[in-house]
Amino acid sequence: MKNIKNVAYGIGAAVAALAPVMVSAQSGWERGLNNANDAGTPGGSIMGILASTMNWLLAIFGFLGIIGFVISGILYLTAAGDEGQAEKAKNAMMYSIIGVIVALLGFVIILAVDSWLNASNTF
Repeated sequence: MKNIKNVAYGIGAAVAALAPVMVSAQSGWERGLNNANDAGTPGGSIMGILASTMNWLLAIFGFLGIIGFVISGILYLTAAGDEGQAEKAKNAMMYSIIGVIVALLGFVIILAVDSWLNASNTF
């Protein structure tokens, strides 16, 4: 019984190891890329996908910071002499400015690291 079990595990392992070859997944990059392009999948690299995702997230972060700045300005204008409300609006404005600065610094840092890694001298 133990011998049959070992043979069955061996056959299963061989089938699992040879499955990519049987479906031509490992027999050439060109064939795999052609199949992927024919299926309509995106053709970007991992670094390109990560860079575009980071740029998208930084744009959203900066946009939310600007929205926060506008809302805190409206809160400050509508405080009407209430010191507590005016102080809360000032804090919100300071945090939204810090958010915009962090978003811009993140964008600049990503561009700088990308230019360093690609050995280029321009942004």
